[in-house]
Amino acid sequence: MRLRERTPPPWSPSACLPSFADDARYHIKIDNDGDGTADVTYTWRFRNEVRDAANQFLYNTGPATSLTDPNLNFRQVYDLTVTEGGRSKVVRSNVPVAPSRVGPASMPNYGALRAQAVGDLPGGGKTFAGQADDPFFADLRVFDLLYGGNLSERGQDTLAGYNVDSVALQIPKKQLALKGSAARNPVIGVWSTTERKGVQVADSRTRHDTWRQVSRLGNPLVNEVVVPLKYKDAFNTLNPDQDRTVKPVVDKVYDPILPKLIQKVYGVPAPATPRDDLAEIYLTGLCKACGPIKADLNAHRLNKDASLQRIVPAEELRLNMAVPPAARPQRLGVLAGDLAGFPNGRRLTDDVIDISLQAVEGAAQTGKLVPALADGDKVDANDVPFGGSFPYLALPHTKSVNGRSGGDHVQRSALTTSHAAGIGVLGSLMLGVGGR
Repeated sequence: MRLRERTPPPWSPSACLPSFADDARYHIKIDNDGDGTADVTYTWRFRNEVRDAANQFLYNTGPATSLTDPNLNFRQVYDLTVTEGGRSKVVRSNVPVAPSRVGPASMPNYGALRAQAVGDLPGGGKTFAGQADDPFFADLRVFDLLYGGNLSERGQDTLAGYNVDSVALQIPKKQLALKGSAARNPVIGVWSTTERKGVQVADSRTRHDTWRQVSRLGNPLVNEVVVPLKYKDAFNTLNPDQDRTVKPVVDKVYDPILPKLIQKVYGVPAPATPRDDLAEIYLTGLCKACGPIKADLNAHRLNKDASLQRIVPAEELRLNMAVPPAARPQRLGVLAGDLAGFPNGRRLTDDVIDISLQAVEGAAQTGKLVPALADGDKVDANDVPFGGSFPYLALPHTKSVNGRSGGDHVQRSALTTSHAAGIGVLGSLMLGVGGR
């Protein structure tokens, strides 16, 4: 699942358009018992506030130094709701969104301004919503027949200079773990969804507005690379507990498309099928009893209070919260022996393009990188450093990118999560788990 909504550069004439859709619901969902359904859900609803819509066209009418500055003509606020056990509770209301970064004249100290949008949560934790540098780094020419068909198109961070609208959470582990015990039950599954109102016509006289799920993301690159074109929209509407019932999607986990393309373009033999190793990564989590990858890492069945009868194969990003942060994180995560990295959660610095490319070629099962593709896309880090404190995302850019006039700003929901330093990211949705 990936939600892409183009928003104008902050200096454009239409800059008063909202950063987040006020007619949508954004969710981060946590499955702590492995049944493919959410046990804890965090939901954002945004509202727009325009001070003077009749006589102004500007985002701000003078320098803004605070989130309540009267010079801010357009503001957004949100309510954050937690749903657990079928009961929903608003934990924060009217929380201000960090404004989009217009430029130094309008926002002379944007770092201080954005910091004001970090709020505390009851019981510990923090929340944030606002614009940030796009933390995803990759050479997207991978889609040009895998880097040009001869590995000539590599080394350019295609997303450098772009911004995303992001929501972030930092949550104590006990609030996410099964039965509130991260010590006994450290494994969780995480995914994000977005819902919009749709119209159903029951007959010529009756119309019903209902919330409909329009996007979903667990592991990165699943909908983009694993799921065939025909089923992408359907996948976006599913709950993870339904995944095992959609045979064409499950079949492409066990018999993936990408290795065949790599063999065709570069002559690297595709690993033998069925791909039980990929089923572990995408559908069950890694454990010795789950499949060929002989490591007890992040399968729900590792939770001491887990009921094996309830656990189902489901596409979720799984995280073992008991794995300590790495002193020196490796960009290739688990493939480099760093068990705190992807596919055990996903940190900002994890090179998911290179990891995923090696994983589909069997590296997670053999323990060896495929030499012909060892350099991946040659984009190994973000274009700017990440922050050292929550929300960890780098400040947004104000210049256009790639030599184009008015580089587009992109809102993207690409789920990642990690416990390292309390960080986790969902591309534009972000979850971090702290202590306790």
